Amino acid sequence: MEHGHAHGHGPAAPVSRRLRKVIAAVLIPFAVAVLAGLVALWPGGVPEKGGPSGVGFDRPTLPARVTAVRVVDCKDVNAQPPAGQPGQTPGQSAGAGGQGGAGKAGGTCRKATVEVTGGKDKGSTFTEVITPDATRTYSAGQDVVVAYAAKAPPELRYSVIDVDRKLPMVLLAGIFALFVVLVGRLRGVLALVGLAVSFAVLSLFILPAILQGSNPLVVAVIGGSAIMLATLYMCHGLSARTSVAVLGTLISLLLIGVLGSAFIGWANLTGNTDDQTGLVHGLFPGIGIQGLLLAGVLIGSLGVLDDVTVTQTSAVWELKEADPGAGWRKLYGSAMRIGRDHIASVVNTLVLAYAGAALPLMLLFSIARSGVTAVATSEVVAEEIVRTLVGSIGLVASVPVTTLLAALVVSSDRHRAPAEGVPAGAAAPREAMKPAVVSHRGGKRRRPK
Repeated sequence: MEHGHAHGHGPAAPVSRRLRKVIAAVLIPFAVAVLAGLVALWPGGVPEKGGPSGVGFDRPTLPARVTAVRVVDCKDVNAQPPAGQPGQTPGQSAGAGGQGGAGKAGGTCRKATVEVTGGKDKGSTFTEVITPDATRTYSAGQDVVVAYAAKAPPELRYSVIDVDRKLPMVLLAGIFALFVVLVGRLRGVLALVGLAVSFAVLSLFILPAILQGSNPLVVAVIGGSAIMLATLYMCHGLSARTSVAVLGTLISLLLIGVLGSAFIGWANLTGNTDDQTGLVHGLFPGIGIQGLLLAGVLIGSLGVLDDVTVTQTSAVWELKEADPGAGWRKLYGSAMRIGRDHIASVVNTLVLAYAGAALPLMLLFSIARSGVTAVATSEVVAEEIVRTLVGSIGLVASVPVTTLLAALVVSSDRHRAPAEGVPAGAAAPREAMKPAVVSHRGGKRRRPK
């Protein structure tokens, strides 16, 4: 009796067993292929380069602390900066914290005494000169990070390469996690676990596999698919609704991959447009920089795609629960009205995200004397344009694709024979759905109250 009562007035049942088998027949082979790809391409670690490269990234780093800072004449420490720095007169110091002085003899510099607080030379000190054109300042008591060069002369073995910002970063991460858990509760906890899984796949599989010479595009597809499967099912549960979102995300990623590959090749984009990619190519010539560019487009689009597909799938399910008699066409039309609003906001979000990341580049080109067309088609700008437009096309396409899949799935195999006097497709009255019960006296049939 409980079964008949629940279907009489509760929300529609998920989907039929037959349809769940169809979804599983698509997704299980895909998941198996992703797992096989992870096993086949799993890296054994970062490849050895046979000694220090000299670029600074492979030197060991240690904690240190600035113990004292004093103002000195730049000439006394042989640190005269180039004259005519943009926006700065000689002797005016960004590194001196605003204390410029006249600087007629060469300007004022700062000399910091730094104490190593870790490693075999713990307690040893060295000096670091901060020139007037330096963008980073140091103060007494400040924690910094130093690099160690074993083959350098004793007085030059240590050098400051960065400040220690662990405390603010950890504090900010803690505030973020607290807000997510307080607002999201269990879903928030699962979202944080999914975030940890994403970082684990990125740091343990994607980056080392690319460094070992595997095709960056193949690695990104396998790693991104693993992230998608793990995070979506972990955060939203193992259900047909989540499976539809996974299918919609997968189709959109394939579209992004095809378009990205076609237009990156057609536009002759090398991907080697900044110092970082040039350095990576110099250290690891076997890495395909063009494939690395396409891999970045895929991974960058994945997070926003998840949001779009899950939202659209949930919208279709909620619309079906609100109107159990709605067919797939009506559900698709209603959900697409929601999706169009989503498209407008998501595309704007993606474009602004890329624009924010490329803001220094945009500032440089805003003062360029070349025409707009010449600037837009230069490789360094065209790379960002292609990245943005390809990702946006995939996001826009994910809305109708996912909405259609969700509408078809949620409307399939859910129609039951209507009760007598009830039009087909309409919800049966509550009383009509209650099963009859046989009485033990006289065999009369009655309905439960």
